[in-house]
Amino acid sequence: MPGPEGNVGEMKKSDFIVLPILCLSNLANAKTAGLDTDLNLRGNEYSLLILLFYIPFGLFDLPWNLLIKRFSGRLMLSFMSVTWGVLALCQCAAKDFGSLLVIRIILGVFGAGFFAGATFYLTLFYPRGEMGFRLAIMQSFAVLASAFSGLISFGVFQINDPTVKGWLWLFIVEGAMTLITAVVGFFLLPDSAPKAWFLDDREKSAAIARLLRDNLSELDTGFNLKACFETWHDWKFPVWCLITFTYPVAYATVMNFFPLIVQRLGYSVIKTNLWTVAPNLVGAIFLRCVAKSSDYFRERTFHIAFSLKISLVGMVVLATIDVEANKSVAYFACFLMAAGSYIPSCLVHAWHNNNNMHENSRAANTGFFVGLGNLAGILSAGTFRTQYAPK
Repeated sequence: MPGPEGNVGEMKKSDFIVLPILCLSNLANAKTAGLDTDLNLRGNEYSLLILLFYIPFGLFDLPWNLLIKRFSGRLMLSFMSVTWGVLALCQCAAKDFGSLLVIRIILGVFGAGFFAGATFYLTLFYPRGEMGFRLAIMQSFAVLASAFSGLISFGVFQINDPTVKGWLWLFIVEGAMTLITAVVGFFLLPDSAPKAWFLDDREKSAAIARLLRDNLSELDTGFNLKACFETWHDWKFPVWCLITFTYPVAYATVMNFFPLIVQRLGYSVIKTNLWTVAPNLVGAIFLRCVAKSSDYFRERTFHIAFSLKISLVGMVVLATIDVEANKSVAYFACFLMAAGSYIPSCLVHAWHNNNNMHENSRAANTGFFVGLGNLAGILSAGTFRTQYAPK
């Protein structure tokens, strides 16, 4: 059996090649730059853009994950991302609420399944004790995308072009970055650890031995539709449904509305987007630290509960204080929100994957549970309605 040095070598190669390619992007900064004004959005139309996006974004996770198991993560994740990048660029052509809504709904179809698919995909490379931190690395890309989106926004919103507005430049930059990353991923991502082009024969043997030693009952199996749903009659399945539908509300709130929350501090468009950077950076660091602790102690429950409590405190503070009279306290509450909201999305899905030894079942369950979590974004979008402003 390969020694531990073989394990370390092939895991490091996976860390440097597989993980950096799995990235995401978002919409929220565009509204602070006048998207709602230029497209004549009225009332709750911006919240509707978010809310209706989550319907296909939640419903298509399971089908995408089944396709990933049937064909491969390399092919399907790259296809989803290429299409997502093209559609993100198409948002620049939107002239009103209706046209942007159509694009956003189609965007939700092809954006769905990325996190679920990437989560299942990583189980083909890493054992249970390594999954939490690896998912945190991948998720921190999404958090850092939010942070850098603020920096990008800070730059593009200073472009004084009457034809191409700041929010258009934001969609162009973020869509192009996603498209480029997706094309690179198609050529670099392997189908699984035993088939990784960057591993030699000894390292592939080490990867197979490590995954089998982690109590997996099968490895690199073929697609079996019946096996995908074999755990759905287990009594724990509805419990997981409840958990995965409720935890993401805090996450969706921060990811979709963070610039609007910071905007309550009363600063300009440019400063508002710039001030979203620091909380997201802290959130990314906190995410990795807690996930590393969870892997080290091989414990998920208390780490998840601790994280949600931190975000809850931040939200309660923002909901109860006079924000403009207590800007420092309010801004600190934004750090608390960002610090706690991102963590459960990694640890919850590492948790149920840790306890599922079958590849087909992991693919279906991960797709379904992440889809439920995405549907929970509807609760967040429904809360941020115009008549509830500013709190």
